Amino acid sequence: MNFLRIDSVHHTYFSPKTATHALRDITLQVDEGEFVSFIGPSGCGKTTLLSIVAGLIKPTEGTVTLRNKPIRTMKKKLGYMLQQDYLFPWKTIEENILLGLTIMGTLTEEKRSEAHSLLNEMGLEGVGSSYPRELSGGMRQRVALIRTLITEPHLLLLDEPFSALDYQTKLKLEDLVFSTLKSFGKTAILVTHDIGEAISMSDRIILFGTKPGHIHSIFEVPSQLKEMMPFEVRNHAAYPEFFQSIWKELEKLESRTH
Repeated sequence: MNFLRIDSVHHTYFSPKTATHALRDITLQVDEGEFVSFIGPSGCGKTTLLSIVAGLIKPTEGTVTLRNKPIRTMKKKLGYMLQQDYLFPWKTIEENILLGLTIMGTLTEEKRSEAHSLLNEMGLEGVGSSYPRELSGGMRQRVALIRTLITEPHLLLLDEPFSALDYQTKLKLEDLVFSTLKSFGKTAILVTHDIGEAISMSDRIILFGTKPGHIHSIFEVPSQLKEMMPFEVRNHAAYPEFFQSIWKELEKLESRTH
């Protein structure tokens, strides 16, 4: 059974004077526990598709199902992690983490205890009573990940969550997010502009073309890289050649748009 199924999705943005075709005939399946990345030139519809999968936008045509149920009925089973952490500055770290559970009326002492365990696991011991302004960017993104995981989502949607961080912090967080999602057996879709990030974290990479957005190529990450931590992947002998193969395809697409 397909875990996530995107079937013949088209999307057009309408304004009073124009119709902009953002996506054309997107059909894709994602298996449970799989990590898939979306890459492509600017304007190829990566984020539009992620928003459709999140149930935030209804596609003009086509369907998206999660475990054979329409995605719009499964919103509580989705976790969203963005470039900005969107922590509320007036709430403590613990309050921010538990906010979703509080809103849904599912906060228990067991969940509170789990939140503290996750903080400890991610090197954030003792910061539960701190406020976001007291934490670095990397620490705040770790808090955002815990807030996402604590609601036990079936599917995680990651929209460039590391792009605002310095390079060293980004590499460390890639490893942390990768190992955490693997240990929880989570399914994830990552939107990124960084080919290296896509290779180091993914099982498959979907390269989108533009005008309108469509699936141009699908790259299966070499099996020897899939089981390695992202930092190790970037240093593996198979990495440069695979990077170049994706880079060349992306270059072809970029040249067509200019």
